[in-house]
Amino acid sequence: MGLGSIVTAVAACARGTTAVQITFLGTSSGVPTRGRNVSAVALRLPQRSELWLFDCGEATQHQFLRSDLRVSQLRRIFITHMHGDHVFGLPGLLASLGLAGTCPGIDLYGPDPLRDYLEGVLRTSSTRIGYPLRTHKVRLAAEGGTVVFADDELQVRCAPLTHRVPAYAYRVDQKPRAGRFDIEQARNLGIPPGPIYAELKAGRTVTLDDGRIINGASLTGPERPGASIVYCTDTVFCEAAVELARGADLLIHESTFSHGEAELAIARQHSTSTMAAQTALEAGVKQLVLTHLSPRYMPGNPQSPDDLLAEARAIFAETIMAKDFLTLDVIPAE
Repeated sequence: MGLGSIVTAVAACARGTTAVQITFLGTSSGVPTRGRNVSAVALRLPQRSELWLFDCGEATQHQFLRSDLRVSQLRRIFITHMHGDHVFGLPGLLASLGLAGTCPGIDLYGPDPLRDYLEGVLRTSSTRIGYPLRTHKVRLAAEGGTVVFADDELQVRCAPLTHRVPAYAYRVDQKPRAGRFDIEQARNLGIPPGPIYAELKAGRTVTLDDGRIINGASLTGPERPGASIVYCTDTVFCEAAVELARGADLLIHESTFSHGEAELAIARQHSTSTMAAQTALEAGVKQLVLTHLSPRYMPGNPQSPDDLLAEARAIFAETIMAKDFLTLDVIPAE
């Protein structure tokens, strides 16, 4: 996991493992800096040529242009809360998708005011969206612990955070994958290679040409868990975030302030580096990525991102610092 996963992604593809790719498009809080844009994280699903976006701060579409991501693959956008550094890029991005004329539709998930905000901006700017744009309120799902979205491969849940306005963390889970198919055992049984292997690998029962009936489940191991990613911003430390992140492969967590400015963090309902690390530790995640840094920690100032990283690592060693365009491949356990 972490930076090493970038190297292992090629090997994962070679052995058929489904990786989920994370690209940070904005890692600053409040306002952009020369080196960091405001919040946006892209989740790429290579096996289905699909892209999801978490938050959409100002100039996110410009960040897409500077990355290797294809905005034409964008299908779902998840908004944590309605502060401008998380939503001001949304109207422009949606408008550009409409001008391209190739968007099959976008599903938007977020706080209750999201739809009214977008309708107001699009109406008063005379912007026409020529593709299906569906909005989904997540408040009830967050409060009730129900699923926000699910299909045959993926599931999304959310939880309420503790911030100055309603805010939500999101968790994406790949559903369990079929157990590993024992090719050697299949060969020993005299089952000829070919399409029949796919049927057996899926756990189906097949009848061979010689009349034998083979149950695919007898040739596969136990189900293997998929990857799990949690995106958590903006919030002060809260138990709801810990519970949502329980056992996740990757936790992306805001780290707006250093530990020395804990009082300011609590007053503004943001997290320090140590709060993020404590969340990761209590949740038992495999990897923590810090993001949403205050501009006060940029180069030339008394404290730097490296200082915040050191503070977090003192509590949770498996921590890295996000930067714009950092890409990580989250690979399910084998």
